[in-house]
Order: sequence, then C-alpha cells, then structure tokens
Amino acid sequence: MDFTTLDYAEHAGVAWVTLDRPDVHNAFDDVMQEELRSVWQSLRVNDDVRAVVLTGAGEKAFCTGIDRSNVPADEGEFFFDPYTYDDPGTLIGPKSQGLWKPVVAAVNGMACGGAFYMLGEADVIIAAEHATFFDPHVTYGMPAVFEPTLMLSRMPFGELLRMTLLGNYERISAARAEQIGLVSEVVPYDGLRDAAAFVAESIAAQPAAAVQASLRTMWAARDVGTQHAVGLGNVLLNLSMTPQALAEGQAQFSGGQRVKPRVR
Repeated sequence: MDFTTLDYAEHAGVAWVTLDRPDVHNAFDDVMQEELRSVWQSLRVNDDVRAVVLTGAGEKAFCTGIDRSNVPADEGEFFFDPYTYDDPGTLIGPKSQGLWKPVVAAVNGMACGGAFYMLGEADVIIAAEHATFFDPHVTYGMPAVFEPTLMLSRMPFGELLRMTLLGNYERISAARAEQIGLVSEVVPYDGLRDAAAFVAESIAAQPAAAVQASLRTMWAARDVGTQHAVGLGNVLLNLSMTPQALAEGQAQFSGGQRVKPRVR
C-alpha cells in the first residue's frame, strides 16, 4: 500500500499502521481520513493479516485529533447542516469501517480529541509511560460530543466527565489511565513496540475465525442486551466453529506444543 500520511507494514500476521504526520503531532487531515478508511477496508479482505497495531510516529504524540490548520479561521466560513454532519469518525475508526480483526493501539505520546475516534474502537490499548490523554474541545469553544461518547465504555463515567469538562486544564497520565482501565499496560517508550507486538502476534497466532467471532460477540454484548448478545453469539459460534477448525484445535490440544504463557 502506498500512503502519504500513514506508514504501513506487515509482519507475522500483524499489520502495523502508523499515523505519520509527526510535524503536526499526527493530527489527521482530509488525506489521512481517506487513507485510514482505505486501510481499514483493505484489511477486511487481507487474509494474511489477523491482527493490527495502530500507533503514531515519533515520541511526542499518538494523535492530537483534527489538523486545526484545516479549520477556517473566519467564523463566516463555517457551514453546519443541523440535520446532517459529516463526522470524520465514520472514516477513521476501524469498527466504523467494518473491520473485525483485533486492533492493538500503542499510544506513544499525547492522545487527545479526535484520537478517541480510534482509541474508542481499539480492542487493546497499551501506553508508553509518558503518554497523556485529554480532550481540548470545550477549551476551544466546541462541544465534546462524539469522542467522549465513543469512550463511554472505556472509562468510568466520572473520569470521562472530568476529562471532557476540564479541557486543556488537565491531562490524564499513563499511570492514571491504567488505574481506571483505559489502558491495560504501561511500558517504557523503548519497550512499547515490543509490548504491542507480543499482544498482536499472540492474537495472530490463533485461529482467525475463533478470534474474530469472539471479538464481534463481545462488542455486541457491550452495545445490546444480554439476550440479544447471546443470540448473536450463537450465530457467530456456528459460523466460526467448523469441523476443520475443531479438528485443528483438538490436534493442538492433544499433540501440539503447549504455549508457555507470560504472567502480567
């Protein structure tokens, strides 16, 4: 794939997608939005990839949201249709583009505002020790609507409200993010890539159909009632648990090499 705002590579069943605009803290412009949409859609049909790592270039920022140099300075240039809004989150989030392969977000620095379109749809979030999380919308006179809504299931409500309402006046540290469950692991910056690789490659080493059906069921269980989720789970279970998959799993259990787990 040939991109101008992203760096893309594949290794060991994992696609590495790097937001590559470090000069603007990996903020997204129209081009990056289209390239993210393209990469998520292409990964849906790429059978060589079974997991994804999403990160940012450099040490300063994962992503600081929309590139404000693209925002009109003159309020007269704004036009809002109250009935329709072209939300960039529908383009840049993997789930919004129908990608149900696990996404590991490796947060390498600041993550704020529009970064939550992506973090809100990631499956595992790992952060470097110096990473911070905040939402500057209200400080700049903009309601914080879509991004905190996407983060509702990732953060305790009180913490999310505090982050939303304090705007630029406070940032959540990586350590605090781990305490509240926003991230599952905090590592030194120079160990971030290895930590993300361990998670993504471990996922990629397992049967893809079982992984993706499990993932889809869990996201459905978050968004709908228990009985609806169980019903959908039954459908996904039957779709993914083929006789061939069961035979391969039984062979792994009976005679395969045992996985030596890492205790975290």
